[in-house]
Amino acid sequence: MKITVLSGGVGGARFTRGLLALLRDRLPDGRGGTTAEVTVVANTGDDMWLHGVRVCPDLDTLMYTLGGAVHEDQGWGRRDESSRVSADLAAYDVGWEWFTLGDLDLATHLARTQWLHEGLTLSEATERLTRRWDLAAQGVRLLPMSDQPVETHVVVDDPERLIHFEEWWVRHRAALPARRFEQVGLATASAALGVLDALADADVVVLPPSNPVVSVGTVLAVPGVRAALASTSAAVVGVSPIVGGAPVRGMAAECLATIGVDATAEAVARHYGLRGDRTRPADAPGVLDAWLVDTVDADAATALAADGWRAAATGTLMHDVPETARIAAAALALVGR
Repeated sequence: MKITVLSGGVGGARFTRGLLALLRDRLPDGRGGTTAEVTVVANTGDDMWLHGVRVCPDLDTLMYTLGGAVHEDQGWGRRDESSRVSADLAAYDVGWEWFTLGDLDLATHLARTQWLHEGLTLSEATERLTRRWDLAAQGVRLLPMSDQPVETHVVVDDPERLIHFEEWWVRHRAALPARRFEQVGLATASAALGVLDALADADVVVLPPSNPVVSVGTVLAVPGVRAALASTSAAVVGVSPIVGGAPVRGMAAECLATIGVDATAEAVARHYGLRGDRTRPADAPGVLDAWLVDTVDADAATALAADGWRAAATGTLMHDVPETARIAAAALALVGR
């Protein structure tokens, strides 16, 4: 079985970890891994240059989580981290006091930056980084959505200005009114090598409970990706990141409000769109066949099913790996896998 996951950071990483646990149980390879092939396409719109190094938050969260090194309480960054370098940089009045790079995390960024300066693509640098964490042994290939730099910025008011998404998200906690999001570099970007093939060749594509606007939405906005997802022969299933009218994590509600979408499980499904829906614009085709919601949003599943969706409700809070594996099983079962 081939599964492709379009992922943001924490939510997508935790879901993929549960998916891998499920696959190891149901499709074991006899060596502690799985015979399934899982390709994870990560959002790189949060990427930025800081202290002269290239920081890729979602790629790294996925790598650390799947590699067993993540700081579990945070959901991002390294376990047993320290911050002596960032503290000393602050003493020089360098950098952002609200965005601290841990010492262990900094090693990842330094290695990535060296390889990029040597001429490697982001995909090639990512493959080298993941070797350390044995992702391939788990049956996982981690790809950036694009090898060209794409950075999400936010147009905010009072005064009107353009700031990096991470400043809006981390420093201001999405409290500054946002007019719109701008993906700088997106127009000239292309899908990284292997991304479109991973969509075309998959048996199942999963949109995990990641931010539908600035995470999965940014991946879908890469030229060619949305069209490839709309036309793939794979079954496409999504898991709602909204439970009971609120995001499980982060400020997705503020992101949805900025693009005029209600923060409900049903509204997010309709934002992604049902594949084959001829009422949608040609340049924004629907990408989903099925949608899994939490039990508190069972009415959303009923409403979607009435309009031709495959929809179901189950508990979707990812309390631990076994529970997340159960959620992944429910998502796959919804498309007959």
